[in-house]
Amino acid sequence: MCPKLSNQIVLNIRFKIKPGQKETFRSNLFELIEQFKEVPEFIHAIVSEDIDNPNDLHIYEVWKGTRESWIEHELPKPYRKEYEKTLGSMIEDRIVSWHKPIGEWGGNLMG
Repeated sequence: MCPKLSNQIVLNIRFKIKPGQKETFRSNLFELIEQFKEVPEFIHAIVSEDIDNPNDLHIYEVWKGTRESWIEHELPKPYRKEYEKTLGSMIEDRIVSWHKPIGEWGGNLMG
């Protein structure tokens, strides 16, 4: 494993968005990203739509630290709490998985 990756955590979150809420949800998610992209521990985020399920959206976030440090330091931030309050009206389900990166290739997705 690359030493640089050993102190990183990945959140992979799949949102099942309620019909008619996709644009509002996306706007709120992008606003959240604009707030956390300035956090020193933040590394990278990718938001994608599921081609086969157009009301499913995924976010792939890479952070410095561990799951525990993310939960302790990032989750309680005011902008996250505000965002969480809005989710119930926009999503049917959210599936969160945590990953530890072990390799990276490319890294110029938008390049």
